[in-house]
Amino acid sequence: MCAYVLVAEDDERQAEVLRRYLQADGHHTVVVHDGRTALYQARARQPELVVLDVMMPRLDGLDVCRILRGESEVPMLMLTARSSEDDLILGLELGADDYLTKPYSPRELTARVRTLLRRAQRAQNPTAVRRLGRLGIDPQRHEVTAGGVRVDCTPGEFAILATMAEQPDRVFTRGQLLEHTSGLDRDSTERTIDVHVMNLRRKIEADPRRPAQLLTVYGIGYKLTSGLG
Repeated sequence: MCAYVLVAEDDERQAEVLRRYLQADGHHTVVVHDGRTALYQARARQPELVVLDVMMPRLDGLDVCRILRGESEVPMLMLTARSSEDDLILGLELGADDYLTKPYSPRELTARVRTLLRRAQRAQNPTAVRRLGRLGIDPQRHEVTAGGVRVDCTPGEFAILATMAEQPDRVFTRGQLLEHTSGLDRDSTERTIDVHVMNLRRKIEADPRRPAQLLTVYGIGYKLTSGLG
């Protein structure tokens, strides 16, 4: 799968490594080194995926992510030297689809880029609206409603919800959700699934502290109920 990928990384040496790996994988890759230029290029050239370093001059990656997510659904992969849970949660809440903590393998990054692009492609394929209890999930329009009210979901959150809605009441392990939504290594990204589920509950549950549809099955994973029980 070839795509136009925008890489925003202020470390020029690292940016060149990423450019070479992504181009070797068949992608047309443009590299910038600060947040303002990243925002300009994203608006002007409409990339199919954006790789964003968090720590950049002029405008940091989190601000770029927040602004872009308000304007488009372009997949975004965040890169950071930070490893705290708060930073992970903030990046995903702002709309990032995935997260890599430095140091990382360029091969892993290219794998994540491929799977994020596949996820975006699947989301564009029209399928029927799913209705599960108070939830409505429209893959074609990339829309979710809860109790008749539209709720905004990031692409990562939507991918998890749409995957589980295809088989309501089935228990998915975190590893299975990763296979369906990103295809990434289980041990490195299980926390990403947990954060997406936590954010989804705040958006779709009447009482997020006592979820009625997006349930935890302890020791296994999660399930989305049909809402008929």
